[in-house]
Amino acid sequence: MTPPTSTEAAPAPRTETTAPRTARGPRVPAGVSLAALSLGGLAIGTTEFASMGVLPGFASDLGVSVPTAGTAISAYALGVVVGAPLIALIGARWPRKRLVVALAVFLVVANALSALAPSFLPFVGLRFLAGVPHGAYFGTAAVLGAALVPPEKRARALATVMLGLTIANIIGVPAATWLGEAFGWRSAYVAVTMIALITVLAVVTLVPSPAGDRGGSISGELTALRRPQVWLTLGVIAAGFGGLFAVYSYINPILTTQAQVSATTVPLMLGALGIGMTVGNIAGGRFAEKAPRLTIAIALVVYSAVLVGFVFAAHDAVAATVGLFALGFVGMSAGPALMGRLIDFAAEGPSLAAASFHSAFNVANAVGAAIGGLVLAAGLGYDAPAAVGAVLPLVGLVVLAVSVGLERRQRVG
Repeated sequence: MTPPTSTEAAPAPRTETTAPRTARGPRVPAGVSLAALSLGGLAIGTTEFASMGVLPGFASDLGVSVPTAGTAISAYALGVVVGAPLIALIGARWPRKRLVVALAVFLVVANALSALAPSFLPFVGLRFLAGVPHGAYFGTAAVLGAALVPPEKRARALATVMLGLTIANIIGVPAATWLGEAFGWRSAYVAVTMIALITVLAVVTLVPSPAGDRGGSISGELTALRRPQVWLTLGVIAAGFGGLFAVYSYINPILTTQAQVSATTVPLMLGALGIGMTVGNIAGGRFAEKAPRLTIAIALVVYSAVLVGFVFAAHDAVAATVGLFALGFVGMSAGPALMGRLIDFAAEGPSLAAASFHSAFNVANAVGAAIGGLVLAAGLGYDAPAAVGAVLPLVGLVVLAVSVGLERRQRVG
């Protein structure tokens, strides 16, 4: 038998608006506790993407070329992929609130040291370390946040925990990039350090510990990885959302070449992507409460259609801005349902599975960027990344169909 999915009958709704009575710690509204957890996402999203905005600054200051400076961004992504499963296993026996606080402290230290890096090689190493808590923070915070609300509100809670990451693309990244331009690139990492420090204080004071949360076990976490449904869900993410990164990785030349906009206009247009991600994340939490599997399936089909539409929209500034909003909205609308599906099928090891959610998205990033690069190198032009990227959501849909078919057969058996 598989663990119950979120489509099955849930316990009778509870009306309380605060954390469950069995929780140990401050008595605050659950929404406030979830907002405190989402602050970590704001810090993580800002430090991840602001590095791209301040790249010329640290390249010049640390004495390397811009292409070489890109190594620091790759080092961060590698830290995410390595750190997500590693920390989830190392911290398996820790109470989840304690682990979230420790990871937020890790963010404070890694970003503070990034701001103080004396030369390029230490900076690259520190960016790797800054990426290590990324997936583990979101995974652990998601499991902790889900434990603070009634089961029928879990999808919305997961969306709230993710909200900081999407808001980072609207506020955090532009603000950090502006700071980098005005006061030097190091100030961007100082700002992230302050957000992470506020996260530590907010989680300590505003997030209760669910009663009985003594952590899990390494064997329990590893059990999750023996479940085909966990791997299939990760496959949906890795394949289905590579199309976004096939476009996003080359968005500057796509827009400047196709829509004929200036390079300084591109960041403003990308704000539409961040807004779409934020709205889609909120809406996705509500969709997932009603029909999680259908939400994922519809999102993948629509995502493919949006990418096809972007081939034509990218030739006009206004249409491209609308297209970027749609890419962000549809992509994030499936996030809460996918995270909930992972947690459902990894009952014995939800932290590792939830952390792997972000590793899978980084795989999607790598796959999409590689495919986009290949078609551009083949001379197919800047319409090609979106056109080829439109195939990837359909691959994700096939993986989802296999997963749902297996789920039904197991339920009948």
